[in-house]
Amino acid sequence: MIKKIVKRMLIGTIGIILLIIVFVVLFVNLSPQFGGKPSKESLVKIEQSPNYNGDGTFKNLELTLASTGMKLSTIPKFFTNGDNKVPEQELLSKKLSKTYFDKKPKQPRITWFGHSALFVEMEGLNIFIDPMLGEVPAPHPLLGNARFNKELPIAIEELPEIDLVLISHDHYDHLDYESIQKLHLKVKQFYVPLGIKSHLTAWGVAASKITEFDWWESKNLNGIEFVATPARHFSGRGFTRNNTLWSSWVLKSKNSSIYFSGDRGYGKHFKEIGEKYGPFDFAMMECGQYNEQWAHIHMTPEETILASIDVKADLIMPIHWGAFKLALHAWNDPIIRATKKAAELNVQISTPKLGEAIVLNGEDFPFSHWWLK
Repeated sequence: MIKKIVKRMLIGTIGIILLIIVFVVLFVNLSPQFGGKPSKESLVKIEQSPNYNGDGTFKNLELTLASTGMKLSTIPKFFTNGDNKVPEQELLSKKLSKTYFDKKPKQPRITWFGHSALFVEMEGLNIFIDPMLGEVPAPHPLLGNARFNKELPIAIEELPEIDLVLISHDHYDHLDYESIQKLHLKVKQFYVPLGIKSHLTAWGVAASKITEFDWWESKNLNGIEFVATPARHFSGRGFTRNNTLWSSWVLKSKNSSIYFSGDRGYGKHFKEIGEKYGPFDFAMMECGQYNEQWAHIHMTPEETILASIDVKADLIMPIHWGAFKLALHAWNDPIIRATKKAAELNVQISTPKLGEAIVLNGEDFPFSHWWLK
């Protein structure tokens, strides 16, 4: 009798596991969140890339491990909000009116939407970088942690027409299906790393509006040279890994030069970018969602400051924090450590609240320790 019960329980358990597997496979293959596969036209360029492995994946300039030693004991901690990983109340923010973007500054203006989403106004263009404006950086709300602030500085519907969207890579906290769905009809063009065009076209974006870039490729738009520059990271949605490229971006005009790091571990590429395109008036540098187990793919705050020196940035802004819990550190640990290191190395740093602008006029820029209030 006991053997029959154990057998039935075993069969039932196996059945449940199989059902879960079938559900996951169907979800990944049928949900639009996971994007599409490259067209034949895109594949030709992908396969010609010097950064392509030849097995369907891209590679970094130096040895890069997604994990530098996973500790099983830390896994449960990712599913908790203790140890100040999530702020007790919503973060300070500045609400923007619909007319905010009507008043164009003479110098570049950068407005932070949290994490790595930045609205850049430069040389008459509206440029949105990594516009992840969704509530959860995951393919389903149950698979991720909600945004710290329930409301954005301004509703997506009230944003002006966008001349260009820049994407750094296809991770959910940078390329968001729901955000693209709401934004793409008011976007004129998309500049993306190799392979990401397939995601956008699968989501209804016209192929004619999308330009794919390999590292060091550039395109001039309205007097601004946009350059896709190397990064040390990885990519992937669903079960795939590294079949699309990841990049940082240089925005350089006659009057101004800006660098956006995207996600990356510290590496030799920073000095190379600085030598080729620096010095920069302003750099938006990854600073957050790090862990000792991800030493190759995410920077510590101290490395963020070192990287800003490497790229020769006159003024920097730490990004990739202040919106989501994706790591085990306290939510404000990135900015506390970054400001401390910047002071030690005499690096000029700006720390705007959500929705607060940085205007590159060489004079005043936001710098307050608002995260301590």
